[in-house]
Amino acid sequence: MRADSIVIIPTYNEKENIENIIRAVTELPKMFNVLIIDDGSPDGTAAIVKRLMADELKDRLFLIERKGKLGLGTAYITGFKWAVKEGYDYIFEMDADFSHNPNDLPRLYAACAEEGYDVAIGSRYISGVNVVNWPIGRVLMSYYASKYVQLITGLDIHDTTAGFKCYRRQVLETIELDKVRFKGYAFQIEMKFTAYKCGFRIKEVPVVFVNRELGTSKMNGGIFSEAVFGVMRLRWDSWFKKYPKKSTR
Repeated sequence: MRADSIVIIPTYNEKENIENIIRAVTELPKMFNVLIIDDGSPDGTAAIVKRLMADELKDRLFLIERKGKLGLGTAYITGFKWAVKEGYDYIFEMDADFSHNPNDLPRLYAACAEEGYDVAIGSRYISGVNVVNWPIGRVLMSYYASKYVQLITGLDIHDTTAGFKCYRRQVLETIELDKVRFKGYAFQIEMKFTAYKCGFRIKEVPVVFVNRELGTSKMNGGIFSEAVFGVMRLRWDSWFKKYPKKSTR
């Protein structure tokens, strides 16, 4: 039976996590395939993926290798285009480091496949603050950044920077992916805002976010600044931009 869902996982130096996260996803009762987008990891992340592809996960696991760190947003855009071309109905974003719990994937799937939403967001803030092992300063920065984005954009979404999501294929076919501007974590805001402006229905599904135990975080001040200051540009441009609309087919 062919999977209707693909989980896209961007990687850079994730050798400590990559095999475990792939197995955690592919061993779920609901069938999910996995697409790894590796940005030239010098630690051998891609080699581990290739070994798994050659062994028991043939036809379940796929790899796109890129030459160097080209940005989170461009990694996902590359994955989205591949997944749409391959005909997957439900396309997921997820981190490699277990900060997103693979056991929550079926809940995001259900929000789209069974409840009829177009985008499902694994939300840290829809039911309080559900973040484990982050320094309090980072929690506050993330939480109030999402509140700031809500204020500026008018989005009725509590976790605007969340990177754990499920899209119905139609969303990614409608959004003009080549026109997505941001490459860092502002990419997550832009995708939600664009989906909203195109008329798609969005649901937040409560999840618990757990800080990574293995490997090194890729978050830095520049990435976060883009997410904060790029929002004003996003809102300003929206006053003059014509967004493609959700088809009623």
